Amino acid sequence: MNSQATIRLDIWSDYVCPFCYLELPAVQRLQQAWGDQLEVAWRAFELRPDPKPTLDPDGEYLHTTWNRSVYPMAAERGMTLKLPPVQPRSRKAFEAVAYAREHGKFDRMHEALFRAFFVDGRDIGDPAVLEDIAVECGVDRLGLSEALGSARHTNEVLDDQKLAHSLGVAGVPIMVFRPAGAGWDRALAVRGAVPYETMEAALRQVLEGAGR
Repeated sequence: MNSQATIRLDIWSDYVCPFCYLELPAVQRLQQAWGDQLEVAWRAFELRPDPKPTLDPDGEYLHTTWNRSVYPMAAERGMTLKLPPVQPRSRKAFEAVAYAREHGKFDRMHEALFRAFFVDGRDIGDPAVLEDIAVECGVDRLGLSEALGSARHTNEVLDDQKLAHSLGVAGVPIMVFRPAGAGWDRALAVRGAVPYETMEAALRQVLEGAGR
């Protein structure tokens, strides 16, 4: 917990959601601009948990969504995304990044998972692939392998999702601002891959409401 923070930002996202990756630069810019005043917590939200079927990687829905929304938004934001050749489940990826957080490597692993899936088309549902990505981020392979095999962080992932559902979260990305230490009743939610200016306006609104 950052004792200097005046604003808390909880973000629910999924590593198989392109709009979550598209929002990452805006969040990083906000962190750079506000420094220790802003505390950010990324939370897990599986869009298609087992046994919900995953999407067809070559199906019409994905091609239509990417052509109409993802590719234009990526071009507008100067990012390179490619429609992945696989559509894995993301629970193990969330467990892997939780392990990385324990070892001070969350930010690097978090971005690497998005990039591995949306730039390199790697199967981030495969524990072996997750271990390779972890090593690239300076995370111990054997330690991660043991954590994934024992499901050490599964409850942490499920708790994030239970909290999301209790707050009425039905899709991602969603960014929830509130004064540091305040309850959810004082929160302001921003949904979707919005521009940086929208994020900063929400932060300032919450900051003004906190009387600071």
